[in-house]
Amino acid sequence: MASERTNPEDMGRGVLYPELMATKITLTRHTPSPPVATFVDYYWIVAWDLRGKASHESKTLSHPSVHLVFEEPQATVYGIVRGPFVRRISGLGHVLGVKFHPGGFRPFFGHPVAELVDAVIPAVGVFDPEAVVKTQAAVLATRDDAEMVAAAEAFLLPRLPDPDPVAAEVAEMVARITGDPALVRVDEVAKLLGLSVRRLQRLFAEYVGASPKWVLRRARLHEAAERAQQGARIDWSALAADLGYSDQAHLTRDFTAAVGAPPAAYAKS
Repeated sequence: MASERTNPEDMGRGVLYPELMATKITLTRHTPSPPVATFVDYYWIVAWDLRGKASHESKTLSHPSVHLVFEEPQATVYGIVRGPFVRRISGLGHVLGVKFHPGGFRPFFGHPVAELVDAVIPAVGVFDPEAVVKTQAAVLATRDDAEMVAAAEAFLLPRLPDPDPVAAEVAEMVARITGDPALVRVDEVAKLLGLSVRRLQRLFAEYVGASPKWVLRRARLHEAAERAQQGARIDWSALAADLGYSDQAHLTRDFTAAVGAPPAAYAKS
């Protein structure tokens, strides 16, 4: 299984204030084994040592994915977070997260993923409680990445559901939406995919948890935040047009609501 350690220049798309974040935490990503990769995008491990230092509040603009996180005080399942995901860390600690492909958690959950939007639920409510507790203990007992990933693999491998072709199709749909900045309207996406708007909306509610409109908007905000982080002078009006906004004011409202600061102020910070 391959792994990747991030640096200040590549904390990951959606991570806000990445240069500051890189001074507080270590973030690594690890590729799952082929059977698990059918459902899981990657494992991520965040470790920190802030003993004797002030606590730190990290912020992330989440992706259209569900995460299973082994952490204190209990393992949890995080649905899609529509606002910024905020977490305060202090002392010495680490967590391991499992980032599912968009739609990849639906075969495990057995219910529409829309039920998990903005929700955090105990993992023992979805998976075998004894196995969850055992895996959490194994992950938190070590700071060795390979051992943590091995524990996660040992947990997931015997619990893999049958492949769901619809989940795979939905993951590809999300990839096309987020990978093409020219797509800015739901009806355009539906036409491209050969689906009705209603059918597309139902698939996303069932498998992704967020609407196609939200996925489109979040992809645009990820792009805006990434441009802001590059430090170059930005023509916000032109960027708004590039991202499909009717005007700069619309981009500013969306960005401020999601990030907590206007784009120009975020770029300066």
